[in-house]
Amino acid sequence: MTKFDKFIMVDWSARSKPSAQRPEADAIWIAVDDDVTYHRTRAAAEAALIDLLDQAAADGDCILVGFDFAFGYPAGFAKGLIGRDDAKGVWAWLADAITDSPDNANNRFETADRINASFPGTGPFWGRVKTRGDLPALPWGKDGRGGFGLAEHRMTEEQAKGAKTVWQLMGNGAVGSQVLLGLPLLHRLSQRFGACLAVWPFEQADNQQIVVAEIYPSLINTMVTEAGGIKDAAQVRLLAAAFAEMQTRGTLGEAFAAAPDRPQTHQEGWILGAGVTHALRSAAQAAAHPDLHPPTLSDNCFALPPGVAWIPVDTALTRLRTALTPVVGTENIPLDQATTRIAACTHLAQRANPPAPNTAVDGYGFAYQSASDAGRHVLPLVAGQAAAGQPWPGTVPDGHAIRILTGAVLPSGVDTVILQEDVTCTDTHIVFEGPVKAGANTRKAGEDFFDQTPLLTAGQRLRPPDIALLAAAGCAQVEVFQSLRVGILSTGDEIVQPGHATRPEHTHDANRPMLLGLIRSFGHQAVDLGHVADDRDVLRDMFDRAMADVDAIMTSGGASAGDEDHVSALLQAEGHLTAWRIALKPGRPLALAQWQGKPVFGLPGNPVAALVCTLIFARPALSTLSGGPWLTPQAFHVPAAFDKRKKPGRREYLRARLNTDGEAEIFTSEGSGRISGLSWADGLVELSDGELHITPGMPVRYLPYTGFGL
Repeated sequence: MTKFDKFIMVDWSARSKPSAQRPEADAIWIAVDDDVTYHRTRAAAEAALIDLLDQAAADGDCILVGFDFAFGYPAGFAKGLIGRDDAKGVWAWLADAITDSPDNANNRFETADRINASFPGTGPFWGRVKTRGDLPALPWGKDGRGGFGLAEHRMTEEQAKGAKTVWQLMGNGAVGSQVLLGLPLLHRLSQRFGACLAVWPFEQADNQQIVVAEIYPSLINTMVTEAGGIKDAAQVRLLAAAFAEMQTRGTLGEAFAAAPDRPQTHQEGWILGAGVTHALRSAAQAAAHPDLHPPTLSDNCFALPPGVAWIPVDTALTRLRTALTPVVGTENIPLDQATTRIAACTHLAQRANPPAPNTAVDGYGFAYQSASDAGRHVLPLVAGQAAAGQPWPGTVPDGHAIRILTGAVLPSGVDTVILQEDVTCTDTHIVFEGPVKAGANTRKAGEDFFDQTPLLTAGQRLRPPDIALLAAAGCAQVEVFQSLRVGILSTGDEIVQPGHATRPEHTHDANRPMLLGLIRSFGHQAVDLGHVADDRDVLRDMFDRAMADVDAIMTSGGASAGDEDHVSALLQAEGHLTAWRIALKPGRPLALAQWQGKPVFGLPGNPVAALVCTLIFARPALSTLSGGPWLTPQAFHVPAAFDKRKKPGRREYLRARLNTDGEAEIFTSEGSGRISGLSWADGLVELSDGELHITPGMPVRYLPYTGFGL
């Protein structure tokens, strides 16, 4: 599609006299990218707009122009007015019929009265000063209208919460007058710029220098409120910035593609951004806060208070939780790709569920008063039936019934349904015993949730049930945090890869494959950084090269303070390192550092200790860095199936599993070199910091692997 160089958004007005000299609301505002100008009359605004488009055309710029009025009327209007389904023909007809003076004086009410007189019934337009008795076909209120055979709203307005009907010419929020006075402008622009200009979706928006589209500023009202100032000016400025941001993100094409390719669309038009409102709001949010970036961690975020040596587990967790913030940005992705991703904002329902009252059973629908009394009821059947996806278009008269199938929208005149098993029916009538409860076997509109109901909050990891909820709510796109990229690095001269020939002094690398699997099970993106020998220059080079590909690094080995602990030595000399000695068994040394502003978790080299430190410390820390919540492990109190004495001073985690009686038994050896115990176990028993003597049957705190997502 066209790549736009400028974004021009116009807030139109239907005033019958010039706006005040001092800028005010309900006037005409034109935003050209971030520059907003105020115009007192439609004639002045049109002249300014033409100058802008002439200059842009001369400069070779491609321009997206948005107007905040409907580009068409509900399907059938054009044929009723000009004899054919041609929206552009309506523009031409209105351009001839409407007189709009330089001082904003106009004949829109007379034109609406003339149009109403050409349609059967009363309407469709309504809204005028009560004393205008010279407009016999134009009712002042909406009551009593009918028989004109047109819908109240266009199809696109189902995607735009709060959109007013195009038929209302006066009153709070009325938009009908703007449409009557705006469509002649579209005709004049089309005539002036010819093939260089396309009005979307009536014409293709590809490779045109000027593309004109309908906008609805209320789609981004939350951001407009935050922006402050005159609302109309803020709306067009933020919309221009939002569409520019969508183009940068590559989602503007989705906004154009959201318009259904149906004949109805080409009669009624479509609001640019309807159907992808979440992507539009996300772009507007970014435009409203251009300096809002994921915060970086402070250089001393892992620092300990002076004099602190041994750190209790709870203190270490609290310090981590306080120090860390998200380090990833956000992105909009299709819903079907969002499982396991973390929501970056509160997601709102795009429509109610169910969107309209419907039936929960197969049966017969009627008005409640038709069967409110006890005794035998005989109701004649109307022709046809209502089915899911196939609504019955008419109104069921009082005292009549209609065949209705599960999931069908309740036709007008129906508020109660009786099960088909409870009636006797013929081709023309049904018979049943009353009374029937009012509203029986029906679902109310919004019974599950209403349009704009908050569904999921920021920080929630999306599961398949959450995806189902968002899909039911009409959310095609979701804003999520970008996946946290966690680099996994093994260090040490003694480490070799599984399957390679070894000597007695070699150790197979159990940590890196374990940690890569853990990171994936946590829902993050695992980046394999391989293995580095005890060479500080090579290690430095590895850290430097990894910075472009990771958001955090986890190393195993070399995290203590010995001569061969090159990880901690390098981080101490050239990064920002705090070596935490945690009152924990297994896993006392934990190096927390930063390299070029990115966090580094230096784990012990022993796989048992590495696993425990990852589950207890790294898992909640990484969740916070990824935009998720601080995670507390799931725990249960179960009877012990062992005897153990524990000294005070350290918290201990024992490899454990539940036996057939639901008791926690522990691995035969507490030696941290016994890796087989990790696989034997299905969880950990946590023993508190103080002195303990556990005897069989005593309750102990059990943390299942499944509670860690394993």
